[in-house]
Amino acid sequence: MNTSPDSTSGERLRTILAGFSGDENTIRDGLSSSDAKTRSSALRALDRMGALTTHDLKSHLADESEYVRRRVAQLGAHHTNVHLITLLQDDDLYVAEMAAWAFGERESVSDDELRALIACATQDERALVREACVAALGAIGDVRGLPAILAGCNDKPAVRRRAVLALAPFDGPEVDAALQHALTDNDWQVRQNAEDLVKPR
Repeated sequence: MNTSPDSTSGERLRTILAGFSGDENTIRDGLSSSDAKTRSSALRALDRMGALTTHDLKSHLADESEYVRRRVAQLGAHHTNVHLITLLQDDDLYVAEMAAWAFGERESVSDDELRALIACATQDERALVREACVAALGAIGDVRGLPAILAGCNDKPAVRRRAVLALAPFDGPEVDAALQHALTDNDWQVRQNAEDLVKPR
């Protein structure tokens, strides 16, 4: 099989163009391509034409390419039957970040998904993942996620910035105390975010 750069780029281009012309057969051929970017483009093309199925995404949850898994996480934001917990725990930083973002975009999450977000927000060693999980918990607005968001208010600066913003849906003494503390944070963006919530313009 010819897998030269020219052949794979040509295959990917055909897949992308098929998404605009409505050629679903060509797109589905791209799903089994040996080229990761072609597989990713095929998923995106199916989504664009409204033909992406839950099965399509589930079939690529364990794709060998982090590029494809990241696309599955992105598109999974609007496919709630696709369980993204494994991607939230992915070894690839950006796959995990995208999965957290996807949960925050969903209209609802299951109890298992919420628990996974809370665990990653407080226990994942990667600050970017904790930041994304905290943001997702704020978007979801479930009070069960509040302790993890409050913990994020004492994390690294980037996490603190997101955590302060994630407090917006909540109220109560703990939230007030966290915002008051954030007003004196040594990071100016944390202070600004807190001020925007405490003193909305």
